[in-house]
Amino acid sequence: MKKIYSSPEEIYEDLQQSIRHVVPKSVVPDFELKQKSELLFEINNLAKEKNAIILKHNYMEPILYYGVHGYKGDSLELSRKAAEAKSDIIVFCGVQFMAETAKIVNPTKKVLIPALKAGCSLADGINSEDVVKLKKRFPKLPIVTYVNTSAAIKAESDVCCTSGNALKVVDWALKTFKTKSLIFIPDTYMAQNIAKEKKMNVCVFGRNIGSTNKIDYINDPTIISWDARCYVHEKYTTSHITAIRKDYPGSMILAHPECTPSVVGKSDFSGSTSAMIQYVEKYGDNKKIALLTECSMTDNILTSLPQYTDNLIRMCNIHCRYMHMITLEQLRDSLLYERYEVEVPEEIRKKAELAVKRMITIN
Repeated sequence: MKKIYSSPEEIYEDLQQSIRHVVPKSVVPDFELKQKSELLFEINNLAKEKNAIILKHNYMEPILYYGVHGYKGDSLELSRKAAEAKSDIIVFCGVQFMAETAKIVNPTKKVLIPALKAGCSLADGINSEDVVKLKKRFPKLPIVTYVNTSAAIKAESDVCCTSGNALKVVDWALKTFKTKSLIFIPDTYMAQNIAKEKKMNVCVFGRNIGSTNKIDYINDPTIISWDARCYVHEKYTTSHITAIRKDYPGSMILAHPECTPSVVGKSDFSGSTSAMIQYVEKYGDNKKIALLTECSMTDNILTSLPQYTDNLIRMCNIHCRYMHMITLEQLRDSLLYERYEVEVPEEIRKKAELAVKRMITIN
């Protein structure tokens, strides 16, 4: 939605024309769509009045994703937008670590997150004390930290990455620090997928697990990882792939790198949400495509690319409870009352800033 509307009724008419193929009346009846149109009108006016920029992750629900003025994208794209923001306020429609990252790269701005409890199972799977222990255990290895972590974890890291640039960041770290091995935290599945791609060994540690084998990480290229995972992407199994291929012969299956190595291995393509969008744009005309990631992704692609409605296989049973804590009502209240403000202690922010800025600049 790029047009500036003069009334909620205009927004309602646009939604009727533009997203009914994604959000049918059986899901959102007309009277509710009118209510949402009023909220969208209020949100967009508030953002303008308060000089606020709204950043929307690709996993947001379709009406918010389509109807709220702002920028949409994956973690890497939105981190760049946050760093470049000139507005007084940044509102992050995503989860806590994303809003923290915005504060890290643009500390003079007020950063808000609409839902205070919008967390992440990956970020919750590791703490700064765990990282300190890894650093003591492997003192010569650089630490690559997935962006799905708290500011305190980033502060203990050499460089951050997203699913969109993880391989490039790993290459950069190995070359820059002149090592054959590195620490990649916290996503154990992404670490294993990268290790397979790079033909490296992988060794997983965690609070309750440890390697009993001697690790010659000085001579043998090894990724040291941590036992944490995304509860959403872990739900996808090879049985999903078998069922899709049976029901849709010849279909292409795209898996997020946070999926298990067995799922990624049986898929046709693995990449970030932005890479998935680019894949659909390139091949969506003539192929059935299934996306193994948060289910709102497919709907959100179709809000922008309705011509692929017949070719995108919609799976609607695997959602992120944290992402979907962000609602239009909460977004409106976040702008109206300027809540909930995200703060990062300056000592931690400064340490984390280098790792995050390296992530943004590595292409």
